[in-house]
Amino acid sequence: MKKLLCSSALLAALALPAVAQEYTADPAAVSGGMITITYKDDVATLDPAIGYDWQNWSMIKSLFDGLMDYVPGTTELRPGLAESYDVSDDGTVFTFTLRKGVTFHNGREMTAEDVKYSLDRVTNPATQSPGAGFFASIKGFDAISTGEAEDLTGVEVVDLQTIRITLSRPDATFLHVMALNFASVVPKEAVDEFGADFGKHPVGTGAFKLGDWTIGQRLVFEKNAEYWRDGVPYLDGITFEVGQEPIVALLRLQQGEVDVPGDGIPPAKFQEVMADPDQAARVVEGGQLHTGYITLNVGQEPFDKLPVREAVNMAINKDRIIQIINGRAVAANQPLPPSMPGYSQGFDGFAYDVEAAKAKLAEAGLEDGFTTQLYVMNTDPNPRIAQAIQQDLKTIGVDVEIRSLAQANVIEAGGGGEAPMIWSGGMAWIADFPDPSNFYGPILGCAGAGGGGWNWSKFCDEGIDAMATDADSFTDPADPARLELWSQVYQQVMAEAPWVPVFNEQRYTMKSERMGGADALYVDPVSIPVNYDYVFVTE
Repeated sequence: MKKLLCSSALLAALALPAVAQEYTADPAAVSGGMITITYKDDVATLDPAIGYDWQNWSMIKSLFDGLMDYVPGTTELRPGLAESYDVSDDGTVFTFTLRKGVTFHNGREMTAEDVKYSLDRVTNPATQSPGAGFFASIKGFDAISTGEAEDLTGVEVVDLQTIRITLSRPDATFLHVMALNFASVVPKEAVDEFGADFGKHPVGTGAFKLGDWTIGQRLVFEKNAEYWRDGVPYLDGITFEVGQEPIVALLRLQQGEVDVPGDGIPPAKFQEVMADPDQAARVVEGGQLHTGYITLNVGQEPFDKLPVREAVNMAINKDRIIQIINGRAVAANQPLPPSMPGYSQGFDGFAYDVEAAKAKLAEAGLEDGFTTQLYVMNTDPNPRIAQAIQQDLKTIGVDVEIRSLAQANVIEAGGGGEAPMIWSGGMAWIADFPDPSNFYGPILGCAGAGGGGWNWSKFCDEGIDAMATDADSFTDPADPARLELWSQVYQQVMAEAPWVPVFNEQRYTMKSERMGGADALYVDPVSIPVNYDYVFVTE
């Protein structure tokens, strides 16, 4: 097994404006060939303004580009569609110079007008983007988000190759935001043509383009021969087969029919795989900024009562749940993972205490318990984890009905506020970029609590939101005062208990013998499970 670890270098990754300019190509890389990736569930969308799960994230990243990007296999920023940029002394004005000659998959050249259109689109409430809140620091965001304006006044087209973005306040994370899928540049004419179906007919500037999509069976990506980065992608294409049970996908990988099982190694087979030296040699382990959690919908009874949320936190036996995934995690006590700057060292959280949990229910007037539902993704081990949660809550008198659904259906129920509880497994939060703010805005902040958002607890505390805004209004992301403020934010969140943080999990990717490329590409922190643009086949 090859192991790559997350390190304290994350602090260095926060520092700006250190931005990498070049990536050294793998001298062993060869061009050509197709690979096969499998998933159990179909892909919900390939629209960069909408897609926000670990399954479609790296697919979208290979179809589209933004102004900023990351060095493959790292969290180190580098220019993307922007050839260069300048930042004002007060950190509120970013001027990006675009690369010349970049074309969309439809053949039209990309310009600054497309950048503005894309940022206006992702922040327009009509788009219902779960990532709109990331752009809250751009001048004019409040007006467009309330419907008072149709565009962001802070995004100006200087000329066809220059875009100027003015912020209403300093934002320590802004360049990282410009590297998110949500900031991808799309052509207006393609969005107009396909409307709500743009996610099924994506047109971008990325290394691959969509060749075919047979719903419920497969997606085929084709190499973009006109891609603006020299030499990549190496692959001629990628076939994503959906409807594949993970255990079947593993068997097919062992038989040489699959190159990467996208859902990972089935937990029931993990020990068997790792005990076989030949198979273990094809497993890459990587640290990741991850937290698995249970959301408690504060907009529904009885989770609108703090003692009930505290009771659920106290009733969950996290160590037993970790055993279900073969010990591949550590117990979590707060939203942030331990390796993330801003993590509260010495914070105890809620201890596992059944009797104290019962007392909390009695405090809420629910000494006889209650009945509720727990939504869960239907890929192993998540239904088994849900059963463990169900058993834990039964001990304090809470009867839980498990609703095991496809990933897209769970996400829809969470975004719509339908689900009382959700186990986030298979969708659990992995940082979009290495900054503590990323574990707040989209999944705990008020901006993410609206329809279609990823704040499935529907928790919204304006006081904590204001503190979070203060924490981001620094010009230096690594300022100790900023990180301490973020630590206080998450301690206040836990005092309101909208989540049960359960564990922080390591990441494992298994690949076929013919797959080439650096190990870091198979545990790429911003392309899960694989950075498709830079891997290759050796035969």
